[in-house]
Amino acid sequence: MTRQISVGGVKIGGGAPVSIQSMLNRPNTDVEGCLEQIGALKKAGCDIVRLSVLDMEAAKAFGTIAERSPLPLVADIHFDYRLAIAAAERGAAKIRINPGNIGGESNVMAVVDCCKAHHIPIRIGVNGGSLDKALLEKYGHPTPEALVESAFSHIALLEKYGFYDTCVSMKSSNVPLMMQAYRLMHEKSGYPLHVGVTETGTEYMGTIKSAMGIGGLLCMGIGDTIRVSLTADPVREVVAAKAILKAAGLRKTGVNLISCPTCGRTKIDLIGLAGQVEKALETCEKNITVAVMGCIVNGPGEAREADIGIAGGDGCGVIFVKGELKEKLPYDALLPRLLSYIEEL
Repeated sequence: MTRQISVGGVKIGGGAPVSIQSMLNRPNTDVEGCLEQIGALKKAGCDIVRLSVLDMEAAKAFGTIAERSPLPLVADIHFDYRLAIAAAERGAAKIRINPGNIGGESNVMAVVDCCKAHHIPIRIGVNGGSLDKALLEKYGHPTPEALVESAFSHIALLEKYGFYDTCVSMKSSNVPLMMQAYRLMHEKSGYPLHVGVTETGTEYMGTIKSAMGIGGLLCMGIGDTIRVSLTADPVREVVAAKAILKAAGLRKTGVNLISCPTCGRTKIDLIGLAGQVEKALETCEKNITVAVMGCIVNGPGEAREADIGIAGGDGCGVIFVKGELKEKLPYDALLPRLLSYIEEL
């Protein structure tokens, strides 16, 4: 079991539930816009949000946002250690740094001292795209061993100054590389791991890569907090992360949707109906299984075994609730009636 840290009250590691993170994509000088986005992320199921702090003006705005944020706010810092200190003093719940790019050891020590004083954890963020030149010369290119060695060099620097309230990430856009790096780190270290595949692309391909990388590691018991990185609205990252956690058996709340792939026996617009059901139940936290089936072969059986389900017929369908056939309806009436039954569960 990994060590445990606390990010604004959200526990990471030490057997705590795997938490979901995302990152704001609005400039933090847009205080109201950032708070609006944080609210949307919280509603979607996000636990922790991160915000880039680019300069001292942004650090001041960060403080204003942190005061009003309903979620713990992580300051993302690069190059200037003074920004980490400013964010820590203004309410950051965690500081994300790469100790190798904020100057000499004295700068790292200053950040560590500030985080100690404010009881703020640090995330060491190693990325395959920004490895130290010495490591690239040693290994030739980013490898799992290179990422882990980079992480341990940064850990050693923090431990030198008595800091252990640390979380580690070793992200790469290469899924097998990222997975091997996290597995290796898990074997060698007890620090909690922030798991993610970086620069995955659009929502479609990015979700697939993240499901493989993050989901695969979670199924092996590796990972304490996750972020799905998508070129999309950050809310979509949270939706994908929740689906990955459910598929890995780590979250019991939320709808488990079952639907068949369609075939020549399908006599209703099952693809359209399943999509509408999925969209309507996206934020539903009820721990239920919903079946949307297209024909009479497997449909009645699957629908009957689900908490609630539809089995399609010829332009119509029947609705089952807890195994009991409730009614037969025309296609257009199936969705609203299904949702009303779910509301009653």
